[in-house]
Amino acid sequence: MSTAVLPDGTVLRTATPADAEALCAAYVDNREHLAPWEPRRDERFFTVEGQAGRLAERLREYEAGRMVPWLLVAGDGRVVGTITLSGITLGPFCSAYLGYWTAAGHQGRGLATAAVEAVCGIAAGELGLHRIEATTLVDNLRSQRVLERCGFEPIGTAPRYLHIDGRWRDHRLFQRILHDARPA
Repeated sequence: MSTAVLPDGTVLRTATPADAEALCAAYVDNREHLAPWEPRRDERFFTVEGQAGRLAERLREYEAGRMVPWLLVAGDGRVVGTITLSGITLGPFCSAYLGYWTAAGHQGRGLATAAVEAVCGIAAGELGLHRIEATTLVDNLRSQRVLERCGFEPIGTAPRYLHIDGRWRDHRLFQRILHDARPA
């Protein structure tokens, strides 16, 4: 899968098993920042072993063609975010789900926008996807602005869509049509 260097020098690259320690450090450093936007995590999640297991599972999904787990890596080697296409479905659907986060200290700089735009290019070009769907909590206006800047359009609201921060939460649904070419 393609690697991209984003405008600020951050590298977007596919995760590897060797990234468990750096990914663990990123989650530990951003634990409070991410808590309102993610499922509640057990303590094992915030360990190298927990991240190694999670990475192994995600890389199995990657090998099966159902997911692409990317990392956002700063020039000093620190993981400053992740971006994932999951639920990749080919055939007449040619679609996937997008999820991402950026570190607290790297927000407001266009990093998420650049990463989402790069992934959309890879999804259309390398994966041949027609469409990407993304969801945000209804009050996550920053993430909604990222999606809108990247050409995603709102398509509705899903009540009690995901269990986030300890309760079922409503989400806004967005999609981006990447192209209208015939499926491969």
